[in-house]
Amino acid sequence: MPVYDAFSVPGHELVERLAERLKEFDEIEPPEWAKYVKTGRHKERPPEDPDWWYVRAASVLRRLYIDGPVGVERLRTYYGGRQDRGARPERFRKGSGAIIRRILQQLEEAGLVEKTDEGRVLTPEGRSLVDETAHEIAKEKGYTDKFQSPV
Repeated sequence: MPVYDAFSVPGHELVERLAERLKEFDEIEPPEWAKYVKTGRHKERPPEDPDWWYVRAASVLRRLYIDGPVGVERLRTYYGGRQDRGARPERFRKGSGAIIRRILQQLEEAGLVEKTDEGRVLTPEGRSLVDETAHEIAKEKGYTDKFQSPV
């Protein structure tokens, strides 16, 4: 039987499905200020998707699965982007550390992530959640061991 993991399915499909599963956790809940906040200095407006908090949490889970021990600063760099500065050239700016930090804390409370000396890593429960979700997607879409278009 083939083994399916986060590398076997497209990232956007995995993040969408993980976001739906994260809504079932009581510990993962957007704070009150999440309605008004931008996701980084490079953004001009807050996200329009009402479920953006769960999507970002799912994306952080996937990043932890792929990149191993990761800290807040590295994730800030990953979620950063180009800031429009008018007539001046664009510059890279990091994403919001408060959002990433709060999401990591919530994932820790849910038992999906733990803190180590090197950074945060997935717990066996977190790894299992990602693997099970990837397995469901691969079965539904007919993917093989390594990601390809459906058979």
